[in-house]
Amino acid sequence: MTRSRIAVPASFFGIVLGLVGLGDCWRAASKAWGLPHTMDELVMDCAFAVWLLLLVLYLGKWLWAREEALAELRHPVQSCFVGLVGVATLLAAVAIAPHAKSLALVLFVVGALLQAGYGLMFVGWQWQGEREPGAATPALYLPTVAGNFVTSFVAGYFGYVDMGTLFFGAGLLCWLALESLLLHRLAYLAMPPPLRPTLGIMLAPPVVGCVAYLFLTGGVAGSKPDLFAQLLLGYGMLQLLLLARLLPWILKQTFGASYWAFSFGVTALAFDAIVFVVRGQTGFIEWLSIGLFGLANAVIAVLVAGTLWRLLTGKLLPPRLVVHA
Repeated sequence: MTRSRIAVPASFFGIVLGLVGLGDCWRAASKAWGLPHTMDELVMDCAFAVWLLLLVLYLGKWLWAREEALAELRHPVQSCFVGLVGVATLLAAVAIAPHAKSLALVLFVVGALLQAGYGLMFVGWQWQGEREPGAATPALYLPTVAGNFVTSFVAGYFGYVDMGTLFFGAGLLCWLALESLLLHRLAYLAMPPPLRPTLGIMLAPPVVGCVAYLFLTGGVAGSKPDLFAQLLLGYGMLQLLLLARLLPWILKQTFGASYWAFSFGVTALAFDAIVFVVRGQTGFIEWLSIGLFGLANAVIAVLVAGTLWRLLTGKLLPPRLVVHA
């Protein structure tokens, strides 16, 4: 099957999520351990450049490969990833904020509108039924849970706490509603190898929700994290251990860009732990934060290396989606 040089899938915006997540880890690490800002600026600059490149290519797909763009939008699984366009735009605002606050605020508004608008469209399609049970994957979290949690986090980052609280509530309840559906599907329907990397998304809701909650309750420099924040972190740790236990089974699928599904959750988990330390929590969390920070860097390094290798060997882009009449 031929590959398209123009039709970059929306799922590639997951790369931006992982890179900004790592940049946030380094920003927090500079406050926790006095690490230099050079690394976080480098990662954030790379994340912004990748977002801009992917945005141009994705818009180009709608101009020059419109049938494939529509096929992606109608696909029961790939349509979930279209929600990442708005989410990545929100995170691009965080990446560029220290250098261009006005541009960052514009991207925040645009990203919030994109994710909210697409989330409403996506849920509207879901409520009309006619979906195959096997199409239910953790990617279902992206249009509503990821979108609302990230909007909440970025709103809190820019000081719009009241607005962020509304989005946090939407993300939290969407997560709880979808969790039981997905766990039922995973328990009773086998996950084929190409879909297994999407299990990495299971880690994201509790830890990205925790990021949002931390920014709604004082940001990086707030008071010691409360019980709810610690509960979210605890559930995130459970998800990490479950994914580690399933990793040999997941890795039966050949490496591809789909493995970036792990990146946002892993980096958000590390960020949460580091912020706990910055906000005054001591004891076990101090050692845990160091381990998770190392894990986040290792995971992103492997993903970047693997992605560059696939790009250089001409195997990065997936097969074109078939448009059915």
